[in-house]
Amino acid sequence: MSLQAELEHYRNVLIVRLRGELDHHTADVVRFKMEEALLRGSSDHVILSLKDLQFMDSSGLGVILGRYKQVKSKGGKMVVCDVNPSVYRLFELSGLFKILTIHENERTAISSLEVVS
Repeated sequence: MSLQAELEHYRNVLIVRLRGELDHHTADVVRFKMEEALLRGSSDHVILSLKDLQFMDSSGLGVILGRYKQVKSKGGKMVVCDVNPSVYRLFELSGLFKILTIHENERTAISSLEVVS
C-alpha cells in the first residue's frame, strides 16, 4: 500500500491528513510536502490527522519529529488527532506523546490551538 497526503491550510493552521502507510518508502514525500507547505504558507501550527493511516515505522516517526522541530522553532504547535490503535501504540512507545498532544478529531484539535473560525 502507498501513502496519500492531503494538505489543507485553515487560517494559520496546516492540516495534514495521511492515508495509507508512512514508512521508509514514503517518508521523504511527506517530509518534502510538509516542509514546502510550512515554508510557502503562513501556517503557525500543524494538525496531523491520522484517521486513515494504517501503518507507520520509525521513518515516519522521524518525519513527524523533524516537522515538530520545524514548527516549534517558529513558535508554533503541532498536535495529532484521530489516531488508530496501532499508530497510537507506536507514538506511546516512542515517547512522542510527551511532546505532542492528541485530540479526538480535527474540530477539537483546531479548538485547542485557539484558531478562531
